[in-house]
Amino acid sequence: MKQLSITQKRKMLALLRKFRKKYLTGKYSELGESATRLMMNEFLSDILGFVSLDEIKTEYMIRGTYADYIVQVRGKRFFIVEVKAMPIELSAKHLRQAVNYAANEGIEWALLTNGKKFDFYRIIFDKPIGYRQVFSLDLSDESKLKLSVEYLQYLTKPLVVHRGLDNLWHKASALDPVNLSKFFYAKPVINFLRKELKRVYKNRFSTDDISSAIARVISEEVESTGPVRHRKRHKKGSRKLKNEAIAAGAEISIGSK
Repeated sequence: MKQLSITQKRKMLALLRKFRKKYLTGKYSELGESATRLMMNEFLSDILGFVSLDEIKTEYMIRGTYADYIVQVRGKRFFIVEVKAMPIELSAKHLRQAVNYAANEGIEWALLTNGKKFDFYRIIFDKPIGYRQVFSLDLSDESKLKLSVEYLQYLTKPLVVHRGLDNLWHKASALDPVNLSKFFYAKPVINFLRKELKRVYKNRFSTDDISSAIARVISEEVESTGPVRHRKRHKKGSRKLKNEAIAAGAEISIGSK
């Protein structure tokens, strides 16, 4: 199962609209952190389909401190959830906290949220630990709820247990500007560009001309995206690092910075 069915997506969209109407407008817009956690418990169970207590572990202890949630199915931990109060803007400090929790437990995914904004990250088990934002959603924006379903579906229980997070990562990696740019030099692409440029500009262009132009486009657009961000960690916490580094993937974002 790579995606939810059309019927399942429609049901999820209806649930997101109900969630938005109930919590993200009106009197609940200033919820504190404890209340936001209760709201998130409903999100994880009613919308994503996980079972409270059994599959949604609250106040999970990690090295003397507590992650708000760890989502697991049949003992396999899939992602952590770090929750902040709804009025608080998510910050780099909050992100470091979420990444640190996930990395210390050897968990590859972290969801950082204030109940309105949902930022989802892949942890890069390298030395030092890194991370990549895979998507950023604002559920208070009704116009983007349908698009949000296309990303949040991979976090639902039906997909999570069928390698949904892996599929999300593959999709992100495929659309990464650095990865995608490699295909620009393929012979069919260059031949197409030569043909179209000749048609439009009434001029002939060599393969070298096209390749040089592509290189300029890539250097201006792709290189500006920067490398995967890393966070230094002490050797004491390195026992859970994986032996092989995970290749950095794409940033698929909706309204992300």
